[in-house]
Amino acid sequence: MPLQRELGLRDLTLFAIACIVGTRWIASAAHAGPGSILLFFLAAVFFAVPLAIAVAALTVRHPKAGGLYVWTRGDFGPWQGFLAFWVYWIGIAFWFPSAAMFYMSIAAAALGPAYAHLAGSRVWLIAASLAGIWIALGTNLIGVKIGKWTENLGGMATFALGLLLLAVAWVVYSKRGVASPLNPLPAFNWQTLQVFSVISFAMSGSEAAGLMAGEVRQPEKTVAPAVLAATSFASTFYIACTIALLVVLKQTSISELHGVADVGLAAGQFLHASWLPPVIAAFVLMNAVGAFGGWGSAVSRLPYAAGVDHLLPAVFSRVHPRWHTPYASILVLGAAASLLLILVQIGDTLKAAINAMVSLMVIAGYIPYVYIFASAWKAGKRGAAIAGELATFVTLACSFVPEPDSKVWLFEFKIVMGTAAVIAAAWLLYRRNKSVQLP
Repeated sequence: MPLQRELGLRDLTLFAIACIVGTRWIASAAHAGPGSILLFFLAAVFFAVPLAIAVAALTVRHPKAGGLYVWTRGDFGPWQGFLAFWVYWIGIAFWFPSAAMFYMSIAAAALGPAYAHLAGSRVWLIAASLAGIWIALGTNLIGVKIGKWTENLGGMATFALGLLLLAVAWVVYSKRGVASPLNPLPAFNWQTLQVFSVISFAMSGSEAAGLMAGEVRQPEKTVAPAVLAATSFASTFYIACTIALLVVLKQTSISELHGVADVGLAAGQFLHASWLPPVIAAFVLMNAVGAFGGWGSAVSRLPYAAGVDHLLPAVFSRVHPRWHTPYASILVLGAAASLLLILVQIGDTLKAAINAMVSLMVIAGYIPYVYIFASAWKAGKRGAAIAGELATFVTLACSFVPEPDSKVWLFEFKIVMGTAAVIAAAWLLYRRNKSVQLP
């Protein structure tokens, strides 16, 4: 049963926006200070734009489901393709729990003091995050034709949130000026390196459009304008919204976990607009739903493609007869994300646990970009390949810098052992199935 080509240019553009833009990252950036503005610009120029160019070129060469797995396998062989797929899939499995915890936390914080205690409750956050993950993945099972409206809603809500934050910041500025000095030069210290890895990860995601190439109408003509438009929007959104948060609140008053809610509450009180925090929370949650749906759809195509090549059990290559979705891949992703959500909490603070997941996401998620940009070099996109590889290696190095309030030995142990375990698991799975001849 083949996958169905249901995505047009508008759908794919909003799909890519939902996958690239995460409202969680503007809180992290504003918390780090105005120097994040320059870091976003550098990440856009040296990573996000080259990535969009690479994805567009590689989709023209391989216009079918599987994206980076298909690209890497074609250029560097089956083991390299399998490794790229596996570590990327694991990176997204870590992204799901950390993103869900953030979105549930900001929703509780934005509702006011009566619910603010829930934002710091591990039990509530874990339970709500598990519910959010499984609701999003469950609805994604019903197919791209219906599921694409989830990503459309997420993309449009992101656009509306950006306009709202800019409007609020402008009104606050006109009444009292800027709350934080807007010095765009970042401090040169270990924290800036850690922030840069997070910001670079925030700018990633356009490759998700390439993963869906098997369900895009005329992917050779559709993917390029979609990813370039989404990347341009994401760069503008991140920079503008980071400035907006710093206009409304002092840097030291912006929480890294729920800073968007902090700004909504502060601006609502200052402007006597009690409706503002719930509206911001609603837009944030719609962005989350779009992201969960988008990544659930995109990443499930990786095990599907590997299953078609007999590098995973045959069940992964099966498409649901009614919904035309790789249902086994979606269910396994949900199970892995749920397990990781619980395990990563052991022995650390809530904030440090989320930061550990972010670093694991960056490391596992960024290894495949080494392959993507190497394939871009082979496709003739030499400038994009050089810039992208440079940004990738810098980001990987920065990911090993721990947060000040985390236990350094525990943080580094989780990162090193987690990465080693991911690669070892890939090798064991590949060795088990490598005797099968690939097409």
